[in-house]
Amino acid sequence: MLRLNEVHVIRHKVLVEGRSSRRVAAEMGVSRNTVRRYLKVGEPRRVEREARRRPALERVQRRMDELILEWAERTTAKQRMTGTRLHRELAGEGHSVGVTLVRDYLREQRRQAAEVYIPLVHRPGDEVQVDFFEDVVEIDGERRKAWRFVMRLMYSGRDFAWLYERCDQLAFLDGHVRAFAHFGAVPRRGIYDNLTAAVKRITFPRRQLSQRFQALASHYLFEPCFARPGEGHDKGGVEARGRGIRLQQMTPIPRGHSLNEISQALMDRLDAEEGWQERFVEEKAVLRPLPQAPFEARRVVPVRIRQSATVHVEGAWYSVSSRWAGLSATAYIGVEDVRIVCREGEVTHPRQRFGGRSVRYRHYLSELARKPQAVRQVAPELVAELGEPYGQLWALLLETHSELDAARTLARVLGAVCEQGEEAVQVALTKALTTQRVDLLALTPASLARPEHNAVPSSLAGYEVPAGRAADYDHLLLAAAGA
Repeated sequence: MLRLNEVHVIRHKVLVEGRSSRRVAAEMGVSRNTVRRYLKVGEPRRVEREARRRPALERVQRRMDELILEWAERTTAKQRMTGTRLHRELAGEGHSVGVTLVRDYLREQRRQAAEVYIPLVHRPGDEVQVDFFEDVVEIDGERRKAWRFVMRLMYSGRDFAWLYERCDQLAFLDGHVRAFAHFGAVPRRGIYDNLTAAVKRITFPRRQLSQRFQALASHYLFEPCFARPGEGHDKGGVEARGRGIRLQQMTPIPRGHSLNEISQALMDRLDAEEGWQERFVEEKAVLRPLPQAPFEARRVVPVRIRQSATVHVEGAWYSVSSRWAGLSATAYIGVEDVRIVCREGEVTHPRQRFGGRSVRYRHYLSELARKPQAVRQVAPELVAELGEPYGQLWALLLETHSELDAARTLARVLGAVCEQGEEAVQVALTKALTTQRVDLLALTPASLARPEHNAVPSSLAGYEVPAGRAADYDHLLLAAAGA
């Protein structure tokens, strides 16, 4: 086939200079048929009238197809079959074939099997795409892994992103609640992977949704839609955007004192980006309004309070009031905290990782008042929790007493707290410590709750009642001994 500049020379010589086709064919070293063909068309073209036979390929094609089929279940996307490996197998079986032919055939097979992507149209208010992405953050100087929930409005391109400690159903549900509140509206559809937080079982093409996700969809009245199993590119918009956020907003590694602080800073940067504002105004006009109350993302779990006044929730331990030991309670598990409700009261702890524990020794004051040895073991944690002046008291007790006697004295103080209340004891304790007294005379019930005036009926106002003296009891004892 001639090059484009050669076609130009032929056409110029005949059509402009007026030379004959025979003379031009002789000068250019081509046939007259070639000259006549390029006088009709202005660029070189190859016309294949019939496919050429490829005898070498025909000899091994059937065996290559068999090997490709046999190895299909023994390969992965990373440990995939290559042309070199396939050629080595064929050569080992005695087939005479070139490696280039094998590579070309394998490349063509993959081209024909490759999926063709359809350019989609995103309409206002129609859909959001949702996914999780793994990031690294630095919290108080410690690097740790975090999971970024991303929801993207596909028409306007507005994004919501929030970081979580775990990639679980609680984070998944909480991310929806936060995202819809941030947008101030709800789309008609959500596009998801087949993640376990949303899908309990797949019987393709149907899916059985998890109960909590079904409740979320019913609360906000949106339609859940899912990508094909293993085909994450079905929601390629959020896939690409999630990677873009990592490179544009999460690099270098973000720092902060908490995930919430880092997440809020990330949202401020995303909201400050340009390009989505005008389209979002158009889109919000057709989005569904928010329900009157947000969805409760917490998971409700019945628990049994053990004799140690602790409950076991998702592999972590949390303390409760010692008065609740042995009772049944309800744990409301959130993304950041766990709330335990029993009878008339409730206790809230920061959510712990698996194997962690959160113990507050305030919950054990009545027990510690009777167990000085236990006070001795937990005194530093206890006084740190109670705050001042208990830290000052414990330091003074350790200076003036042995450690066991100091624990016994502190146990008596805790008993006074249980009887008289923390505020009254704190006032009396502060007063005692100003004089460096640690004999607890200022913590007696009489001093803690002494009334300013006793009301006396008018008919008894004229009577005088003499005060008792220790000597009076001595006189009575001697009289009894003489009798």
